[in-house]
Amino acid sequence: MKEPFLDLRGGENPASDELDSQVQRAQEQLLQLKRQQEAIEKQKRELEELSRKQDELEKGRAEMIEKLSRSLVVIERQSLETQSRVEQLRATAVTFSQHLGTLERIDPKVWANDDLHKELSKALSSVDDARAEYGKSITKINAGSENEVIDPNAASDYNEYFAGEEGNFTTWFKRGLAFTLPLILFALLVLVVFIVFHFALSK
Repeated sequence: MKEPFLDLRGGENPASDELDSQVQRAQEQLLQLKRQQEAIEKQKRELEELSRKQDELEKGRAEMIEKLSRSLVVIERQSLETQSRVEQLRATAVTFSQHLGTLERIDPKVWANDDLHKELSKALSSVDDARAEYGKSITKINAGSENEVIDPNAASDYNEYFAGEEGNFTTWFKRGLAFTLPLILFALLVLVVFIVFHFALSK
């Protein structure tokens, strides 16, 4: 006997419905897996970005800690050097002011004839002290700076004034005469008094 053929042309077929249902479930599972894969990939990208940022944080943090620490040491050293230089400049300014006051108070016009040599020696000593202190201080000031702050050999108005007179006998004679003129006048006065007194006694 021949087996009867299935009639697929009409009516309900349970096997076909079950197959369609399995296909639909498979498609739904595939779609769900695809969504899970996309979620996993998104989470992976987020974790990679997070890891990159953490690495960037650690590198940047270590770099800036090193730079800031080193800079603080340099700033502290520079601050101490600057403070020391400021104190040196202030002390030099005080010393210069003292010498300047001493030199400005020198007035040969008020010197007594009897104290002329003493006052002159004292005044010259003050000038020498000021010159020595000036040279020593300017050397220290310029040594503490990259550029020369004050030129110790800079020509002043006084240097220019005396430059053409250096070694001139007439000039030095005039200067010596100016200092010794009071003494000469005093000697002449004594001589005149002596002559007058002697002349009076001879009568």
